Order: sequence, then structure tokens, then C-alpha cells
Amino acid sequence: MTEDKLTHFDADGQAIMVDVGEKFPSQRRAIARGEVRMQEATLQRILDRSVEKGDVFAVARIAGIMAAKKTPELIPLCHPLALSAVAVDFIPFPGEGRVEIEATVKVTGTTGVEMEALTAVSAAALTIYDMCKAVDKAMIIGAIRLQEKHGGKSGSWLRER
Repeated sequence: MTEDKLTHFDADGQAIMVDVGEKFPSQRRAIARGEVRMQEATLQRILDRSVEKGDVFAVARIAGIMAAKKTPELIPLCHPLALSAVAVDFIPFPGEGRVEIEATVKVTGTTGVEMEALTAVSAAALTIYDMCKAVDKAMIIGAIRLQEKHGGKSGSWLRER
């Protein structure tokens, strides 16, 4: 672990919103991933679009996009950002009963979009659970993580494989 300074606290240890007003805007991008594990039959119903509540991936995609836009209302101390793009994609793994979720968020601004990408993945996963819980209450949401980030003073970061 690095010895980077935590920026969301003042000298007295009080929580603060970081002042990004002096920073120069730059293009920033973050990619987050997570997964939902489920019964194979549940995944097949999603893929067949036979879940009674509707197209699970379509609804979860919208939920993820909306959540990314609402991140500062959900996560304390996050800056409101004018996001330039949010994409939420699903990679099903038939035979494993697993769906990987990937969110990519972009902005030209003075702070990064890691939290927006993580929030998008979380909301998409929760939506999948909500839409399928009537047939599979044992689903597991997990492995939510930042995969990569680009832009800003610290540059790029990629998760080691």
C-alpha cells in the first residue's frame, strides 16, 4: 500500500469536500466491474428475455446510467459532475451462472469518475437482483472493483490481472 495522503479530511480530522477549483480540467475515464452469480436457470431466463418484469439487462443498464449521474446524491463528499458518457455492459457466462457488469464513465473535469463507475456497477447489479429475486433469492452480488482510471494529475492506473 502506498503512503498517499487522504484528501477528504482537514487538519483536525473533520470530513471535507476536496477543493478542486484550482485544478485544470482534463479528460478523465474510469472503468469498474462487478458480477452477479445466480442459478443457471435464472441466467437463461435473463438471456431468453422471459423474466416477467421485462428485459433485465435493458432495465439494469438504465439503472446504472442513472446511478452514475446521481452519485453525488448517494456518496457523501462527491462532486457533482457533468458526465460526458456512461456505458454499462453485461457479459453473461452461461454454464457458470454468472454475469459480469462493466461500467465506463467519462468526463472532462477537475476530478475523476471512479465513484461514478463503481456506483453504476452497483446499481446495475442491484437491479438484476431486484428483477430476478422472485425466482432466485440466493443470487450473490460481488467483486465490485475499479478496473482502470485515466486522466488527471495522477495519470493512468490499471488493475493488475
